[in-house]
Amino acid sequence: MLIGLLAIWLITATGLWLVTVLVPGVRARSAGGLLLAALVLGAINAFIRPLLWVLTLPLTVLTFGLFALLINALMIKITAAMVPGFEVDGFGDALLAAVIMALLAIVGFIFLQWFLFDAVFWLQMGPGHPGFAV
Repeated sequence: MLIGLLAIWLITATGLWLVTVLVPGVRARSAGGLLLAALVLGAINAFIRPLLWVLTLPLTVLTFGLFALLINALMIKITAAMVPGFEVDGFGDALLAAVIMALLAIVGFIFLQWFLFDAVFWLQMGPGHPGFAV
């Protein structure tokens, strides 16, 4: 379990590093600031984001899930406010960072399934599915 948490933390840090490379309004002053930002973002996503998702569920359903990107952008802005070595200029930069992080998560999901199962399953696996093992 600890190795899994460490892997998620490092993957989040790598994603944040890519965001700092791609988005000019997002900066990390040092590698330590980037790692701390990944740790704080993980904690915020574990504790605050689920509460916000429940509170804004009707709006998220109404916008077909796009409001979740605004929540993720808010989480990135909160992280920037809490971590001294991590800066986000405006909410637009945070929104672009949230979109990039979401795209990275989708790509990571695809590669993880491809690596583990030798295929990508987009539907729920059940007893009739070829990748289902009992």
